[in-house]
Amino acid sequence: MSRATVSARLPLVWLALHRRRRMLVALALGMIVFETLIVVITSTIPPSQIFGSGGRPPGAFRAFSGSNGDVSIASYPGLLGAGLTHPFWIAMQLTAIGSLGAAAVAADIESGTIELLMTRPVTRTRLLAERTAALAAASILLNAAATLTIAVGVALSPKLHEAVPIGGVFAAGLLGCAFALCLTGPVLAFSAAGRHRAPVIGATVALGAVGFALNFVALAWAPAAPLRYLSPFHYYTPADALADGSVPWGSVAVLAAVGLTGTAVAFRLFARRDLAP
Repeated sequence: MSRATVSARLPLVWLALHRRRRMLVALALGMIVFETLIVVITSTIPPSQIFGSGGRPPGAFRAFSGSNGDVSIASYPGLLGAGLTHPFWIAMQLTAIGSLGAAAVAADIESGTIELLMTRPVTRTRLLAERTAALAAASILLNAAATLTIAVGVALSPKLHEAVPIGGVFAAGLLGCAFALCLTGPVLAFSAAGRHRAPVIGATVALGAVGFALNFVALAWAPAAPLRYLSPFHYYTPADALADGSVPWGSVAVLAAVGLTGTAVAFRLFARRDLAP
């Protein structure tokens, strides 16, 4: 399907992506450069040297490797998984989700352009559906950039290929898409209910930061262990996927269910709300 066909059939998708094309290109290039750096470090420095002669980092480091405990960060899957849970990776994901999520509804209400859009033959459902599709496309782009970069690095390095199956790389990429969907749903709900973009972006950052903090505390402090089930990072475990070479379908289902529920709530809120600024 050509670009002209996409812009004609899905004009709001194309417009949302076109307006943020520079940001998306910068994020994708940043993701490629960052994951390349992670692959180079992982393939040139043995994990045991990074964490000292013992090679046994504290248990709390599980939060940084993207594992619930089966995979140590002092391993090839653990180090590559750390590149998929690093604050830089999280920040790039949140930037795309927050920007396009805020633009879905709240930004138009804040600027007063929502009424102009509604005067054209565009239903509320179509408006939100196409902008949700644009957000999904952006998330897939970023996860694909990270996944393909790691896949190339693993394929070119015998040491990494021995420890990490290529199937595990793509399993981690699919898990990353599910993680993005998990955050997208609630962010869309905030946007559908809000009147200003700033609170939506703030909610996006809060979801990512609080979720990571909950998982870290739960892994570091035994009495807080039950809190891990409230964090998307408990289910987003790329290191486990990299080591096992398979998709953790249970975790994917939980992340997708949260995202789809939030998206359904967003459509319901947008259908019933007053669009006056």
